Amino acid sequence: MSTHGDAPGASRPDAPRGDAPRPATSHPGGRLTPEDLRSHQWYGSDISSGLRSFSHRARTRQLGYLPEEHLGKPVVAILNTWSDINPCHVHLRERAQAVKRGVWQAGGFPLEFPVSTLSETFQKPTPMLYRNMLAMETEELLRSYPVDGAVLMGGCDKTTPALLMGAASVDLPTVFVPAGPMLPGHWRNEVLGSGTDMWKYWDDRRAGLIGDCELTELENGLARSPGHCMTMGTASTLTAAAEVLGVTVPGASSVPAVDSGHERMAAESGRRIVELVWQGRTLSKILTPEAYEDAVATVLALGGSTNAVIHLIAMAGRSGIPLTLADFDRVARTVPVLADLRPGGRYLMEDFHFAGGLPGFLSRLTDVLHLDRPTVAHDTLREQLDGARVHNSDVIRERDNPLAGEGGVAVLHGNICPDGAVIKHIAAEPHLLHHTGPAVVFDDYRQMQRAINDPALALTPDHVLVLRNAGPKGGPGMPEYGMLPLPDYLLKQGVRDMVRLSDARMSGTSYGACVLHIAPESYVGGPLALVRTGDLITLDVDARSLHLHVSDEELTRRRADWTPPPARYERGYGALYHDQITQADTGCDFAFLARPGEVPDPYVG
Repeated sequence: MSTHGDAPGASRPDAPRGDAPRPATSHPGGRLTPEDLRSHQWYGSDISSGLRSFSHRARTRQLGYLPEEHLGKPVVAILNTWSDINPCHVHLRERAQAVKRGVWQAGGFPLEFPVSTLSETFQKPTPMLYRNMLAMETEELLRSYPVDGAVLMGGCDKTTPALLMGAASVDLPTVFVPAGPMLPGHWRNEVLGSGTDMWKYWDDRRAGLIGDCELTELENGLARSPGHCMTMGTASTLTAAAEVLGVTVPGASSVPAVDSGHERMAAESGRRIVELVWQGRTLSKILTPEAYEDAVATVLALGGSTNAVIHLIAMAGRSGIPLTLADFDRVARTVPVLADLRPGGRYLMEDFHFAGGLPGFLSRLTDVLHLDRPTVAHDTLREQLDGARVHNSDVIRERDNPLAGEGGVAVLHGNICPDGAVIKHIAAEPHLLHHTGPAVVFDDYRQMQRAINDPALALTPDHVLVLRNAGPKGGPGMPEYGMLPLPDYLLKQGVRDMVRLSDARMSGTSYGACVLHIAPESYVGGPLALVRTGDLITLDVDARSLHLHVSDEELTRRRADWTPPPARYERGYGALYHDQITQADTGCDFAFLARPGEVPDPYVG
């Protein structure tokens, strides 16, 4: 990962931002004065400060606020992704009140902004289609209103990267408040993990091992409280990444959503953002190249979700920092998996929290971390981890007793995926990590659903299931289709894993020998579009290779016969998405958002 030079993403931190006042450095301790605050452009300080300031103050009186409540104080935007239909965030309406409490106590002025909610549970075709929309909304709200700092409230998979991508592009002081994991699931004296056990028991139902009665009971036991998935799925992976990046208060990422500690964490975040504003500690001072490298190492050592690869690349791009698949593969070879968490391990996020949480976990990785970089809570990560301990070495393993010797995600290359693909190999059956078998190709997910149980396919455990047209443009939005279902008749024979290839993603709670994010995607003519049923494919994780046993000459002939599919959308946001979306290996950002360039603050006067 490069640590210098301009890259696609946010503006350079040292570049001027239009008419915005620069943080003062001549004041004692480098602290800002009320006149240095960005919001001072809107409010001024006296009657003679201008018509616009007069108007802004009058409208603030219309909202019911006294001058003493806001003038000369940091204005803090609380961006809240709460919604009645987002079970991961349904408690954030109340948590916003705790954030406000902390802001008031520290002498700031909080304002809550409702922003788009991205629900992995309900939103179709996939919330990944709308991640960049929330990022745009975040960026433009923070830029266009009288805001000095921001508290971002999210947690469900795409909300964490979306909020941080938008905030990085604006570069204000920022604190992230994770939604927190839900309570563990329970069914007939079994502890359940959302997502992971849903897949497991659904396959048991298809195999005839449980019936409708058991399934109805499972519906009531899988998800017992507000909060995001309590496995090390995408939500927990990305909130852990946010914490190690340094944009949360210590320990925030694993506090259970309904624990009283979660409200205390929210209040502390509100208190902290006010101090960050006075310090002028903007997001670019936190989101450094070293911070992103530490996030990569942490995600891999957690055995985290493959989705983090796409999101961290996009987030780093907004920070003006190049991050590539090669960085993930390089770091993966240097860190072990120490978190024994589902889907790759045994425990759940509440176990992880009480075992020491991320501070305890990071205390066992200090040799690979950059300890002298700042966070929102401390001058250095070293200071933040001082006193961190692990209280349960079954959940957070010792370095000499890892769950796996290398990081939990491998990056593959080959003639099917010249720009790369990923596999969470610690969640696959080991015998499939070096496998050759004939392909069975499905042109889209609906075709696969209709055909997968057809005995005429004569599928065996040796076959390689291939799904295409499920990538960023083809999905559209790169849905979580990558954990292709096995046919019922193989499940009944006891088969629980097969090699599966696609340009799609999969849920971070999923498992299996699933090769994902194949780039370029088939929809734009990537080699995956040329695979035919019967072709032999070899997966070799140790060699980081995915190879199609078809000659270059034959692939050239097939390409001449390939016809590009029509665009999925003719108008609207979908058309913008289709025109601007980049491929998985570069983070699936919008090209016009990822490119370098200045966006000035608005003229207020």
